[in-house]
Amino acid sequence: MNRIALILLPAATALAAPALAQGQIGTIERGQYICELPGDAGGDVGIEQPHENFRIASASRYIADEGSGTYLRRGDVVTMTSGPRNGTQYAVISSGFLRKIENGEPGRLRCLRRER
Repeated sequence: MNRIALILLPAATALAAPALAQGQIGTIERGQYICELPGDAGGDVGIEQPHENFRIASASRYIADEGSGTYLRRGDVVTMTSGPRNGTQYAVISSGFLRKIENGEPGRLRCLRRER
């Protein structure tokens, strides 16, 4: 191995590590996601928050009442990367079940894929 390769190899490895740590690129199931806050024992199980609802239209596009945009899934985190929800993140809890990330942690708002 030549001297330049020996110098550049550690730098390339260090730059690749954060990308690997973010998780593999993927998608979430297409369909309508209904978002809600937890209810209480004496009332509804969940209280719908219609302004938070969205639909996954294709492998990388979402549609909300305010407009449409793109999203990126890396590991168990979905990030809206353009459009009206740009920067909003969700934790993937399971297939068709997301929680909006607030202050770096999955919050109370949950979004569930509606079966048709």
